[in-house]
Amino acid sequence: MSVHDEPFTLPAAHALHLTDLVVGAGIAQEELLGPLGLDRASLSIPGAQLAVPVVVRLFQRARALTGNGAIGILLGLQMRASAHGYLGFAAMTASTLHEALETATRFVRTRTNALGLSLHVGDRSASLVIEERADFGEARDAILFALVVGIWQIGDALTGRQLPGSADFAFPRPAYIDLGTDFVPRLRFDQPLTQLVFDVSALSLPLTMSDPVSRQLAYSECERSLEELGADQEILARVRKLVARASGGFHSLDEVANQLHLSSRTLKRRLSTHGVTYSDLLEEQRREKALLLLRSSGLSLDEVAEQLGYSDTSNFRRAFRRWTGISPAAYRRR
Repeated sequence: MSVHDEPFTLPAAHALHLTDLVVGAGIAQEELLGPLGLDRASLSIPGAQLAVPVVVRLFQRARALTGNGAIGILLGLQMRASAHGYLGFAAMTASTLHEALETATRFVRTRTNALGLSLHVGDRSASLVIEERADFGEARDAILFALVVGIWQIGDALTGRQLPGSADFAFPRPAYIDLGTDFVPRLRFDQPLTQLVFDVSALSLPLTMSDPVSRQLAYSECERSLEELGADQEILARVRKLVARASGGFHSLDEVANQLHLSSRTLKRRLSTHGVTYSDLLEEQRREKALLLLRSSGLSLDEVAEQLGYSDTSNFRRAFRRWTGISPAAYRRR
């Protein structure tokens, strides 16, 4: 079975926390878990995973039993770094928020293959993009709210301050959203992607629980877990990190392959096991950087196009319309 065909799963620990929310609403946990063939003991096993369709049904039942559509927001509000195992421990003992986010983007695969994270840093703003690799069906909003709110909560806790910023969601505004919107200053819906956006200065904030020795221990465990998943599990994260040049622009396939000490042919083959090409990843990076530059910089469209590697601004406009369905100017006005 190729990596691309691997079943999508999410950590069972989050289902356990969801169960606690339902129980806190006065509902017996057997009413939530029983019909799905689940029990508290199985969800409590370290490292346990649940197939995404099971998680979707669990969220649907939780909503129906509690009558609360905003269950995903409530789940995110109670999320702690410790809920993410060694990954959470490595992030919480990092020296800065930047280091913590870099840790999360690299090792997220040790927790789930259904979601991905990528960090983009601009002159004024930075963004943490959430990539949906699985179909979350009717629980999409709840799962993404839980993740975004949870990350923001963890960021506040680790820095010891309330971080300003905004969150974009790639789905329409739910009717229940007024039940809880105080976790970030601004929410935007029907966006091209789901992401957290914040001032770039926040990346340099020190963490209250920074501990170099503990971090090294946790980081080593994360690396070991990644190795156990197989060499190809990390290739996407490594390539994504190398696509963009530090000085601006983007590397070619051959340049990235050289940095990874691989032949171009081998890199193409390893990417194909994930169902992607280098062109796909380059397009993804251009799109995410374009969205960040258009909303957080004073650059003209010509300058944005140049930073993205387009020699002709009209080519950039066509690409942006293909990505989002609207023009760069319309997106910036919005």
